[in-house]
Order: sequence, then structure tokens, then C-alpha cells
Amino acid sequence: MTHQRRISFVSLYVLSAAWSAACAPSGGFKITPIPADQTLQEQVVERDPGWISDRIALIDISGILMNAHEPGLFSEGEHPLSLAVENLSAAASDNRVKAVVLRINSPGGTVTASDTLYEEVLAFKKKTGKPVVAYFQDLATSGAYYTACAADEIIAQRTTVTGSIGVIMQMVDVSDTMSKLGISADAITSGPFKDAGSPLRKMKPEEREVFARLVDGFYRQFLAVVASGRPKLTPQEIAILADGRIYTAEQALKSGLVDRIGTIHDAINAAKNRANLTAAHTVRYVRPLGWSPNVYAQAPSPGSPKTSIFTIILPFLWTERPTFMYIWDGSAVWVPPR
Repeated sequence: MTHQRRISFVSLYVLSAAWSAACAPSGGFKITPIPADQTLQEQVVERDPGWISDRIALIDISGILMNAHEPGLFSEGEHPLSLAVENLSAAASDNRVKAVVLRINSPGGTVTASDTLYEEVLAFKKKTGKPVVAYFQDLATSGAYYTACAADEIIAQRTTVTGSIGVIMQMVDVSDTMSKLGISADAITSGPFKDAGSPLRKMKPEEREVFARLVDGFYRQFLAVVASGRPKLTPQEIAILADGRIYTAEQALKSGLVDRIGTIHDAINAAKNRANLTAAHTVRYVRPLGWSPNVYAQAPSPGSPKTSIFTIILPFLWTERPTFMYIWDGSAVWVPPR
């Protein structure tokens, strides 16, 4: 190593140590190099005894379902839709993988992201013939339930909250506040509906009617997906269940929205049974240097901001445009930390 490289290395070490002392919690700070190749790698998280090669792939569907990157520390973060598809592709290309468990912990998301995930799971099943079992954790509402309707079986933890079948288009009107501040908006448009949904003025009745028709269309699509995924339910039964309310796991079981109540291990065993396996290793796909000691690793905690609409609602409302959502709006309730 040259003298110049030694100085550079020492400088980096000193800067890193100083940053660690200022920002990191007591007990030390670990600096780990990140490989340039970030291709997903297989990681065994649960082993069955014996010399076996068969695998069950555990794929996480968590947080807000959107076609955008989640913000991360010093990075743009993962793209939930892209990551899920990447996982499915890895499971499809590995002949040792005989079935998939979708571990779902999400309040839903945008209409398009939810529908895309649903279609990707259906395409995976059609292409590979491999069974898919959906397992619900804390939340599996609205768009997350929509996605799960593509699975062959749905298993919910006994503490799961699910349902919220419906569509929401959250609108904001700040015109009163603007008028109090002496601010007014004056848009020049090419047509009467060009600025429909603008938060800078009151919505006109004819504009509300246009948006209501769009919401109704997406709602009918949701009902059709549920009818396809839950064939034992009649359209009349689905219509009664799909009024936007949420259900406990027990209520969902009684109404036919899920197949049974169980744990992640029950879901893995169900996947094995559907693949006619008596034993198989359970694997996840992770980025290089990712580490998961068991099947519970990487699951978002109930208090994680990734499962709250609060982290996404403001960007949609203020920096972009009104967005159609398959999402449980109740997750927007924010409780300050004690």
C-alpha cells in the first residue's frame, strides 16, 4: 500500500469514527462495505432434517404498495413493486423451489401497484405451476388483500386485521386557509375539468361526479378480484362484506375471506402440502450482506412507519396529484410516541 493510500485510509477511518461518535448509539458503530452487485441471494432461514434440496420461498409483501422507491438512509431505498417481482422471478427460476409463501404485512397502496402485484402472482402460478400460500401478519387490508386473492390459500394470524375492501381517493381543500392569508389561485385551463381535484379551490358537483364514477369502476374491479379468488362467496355476500370495514382474523374466517387461522409455520406447512412435500428448506431472497437468523427476521414491527399511510399520504397530496388507493385509511391515524 502506498503512502498516499495509507493517508486516505486513515482519513476515512478518522472521519468514520468521528461520525460514529456523534451519531451512533453507545456501544460502537459497524462499517460494512457494500458489494456493487446487489442481485438477490438465497438465504436459508429454516431447515428441515435430512439431505433435501426442495425449497419453499418466503416472500415479503410489506409496507405501502406503491410504484415508487421507499426512502432509505443515504439511499433511495427499495422499490416495493420491483422487489416483489424480483423475488417471484428468483423463485420461478429455481427448480428447487416448489412453492411460495407470501408473508403480507401491509395496509394496501395504490390501485395500480396492488393490481400489478396481483397479476404478477397469477402469472407466476401460470408459468411455473407452483402453489402460492398467502400468510397475513399485522395488516392485510385493501390492496394487500387484493393481492392475496391471487394465492391458492389464505392463512391469517389470529391477531391479523384484514378486509377494508374498497377504494379511496383522498382530496384536500385548502382554499379557506389561503383566503385567510390573502392568497388566491387562478388557473388557466384548456377545458372545464383540467384542474379538477385541485386543492386550491372548492370541488364542483360535476367534478365530484366524474371522480365518483372512476372510484366506482375501480371498486367493481376489486369485487371481481375477490369473486375470482374466493369462489365460495356469492356476489351478494361479497357486496355485503365489501363496504370498507375491517375484520379480525376470526371474523374474516367466518365470512370466508380467509381459509384458516394459523402461524407462519402453518403457512409453510400448507405450502409443502400443496407441493406434495414432506420436507423442504425455507428460504428468503436478500441483498448481499443481508442476514436473517430465522423466518421471523425482517418482518416489520407493528409500530413500523412502513405500515402506515401517514408516511405516504403527504407526498401524494402535496407534491403530486390525487391518487386512487386500495388502502385502509384508518392507518392514517397517528399516535405520538410516549
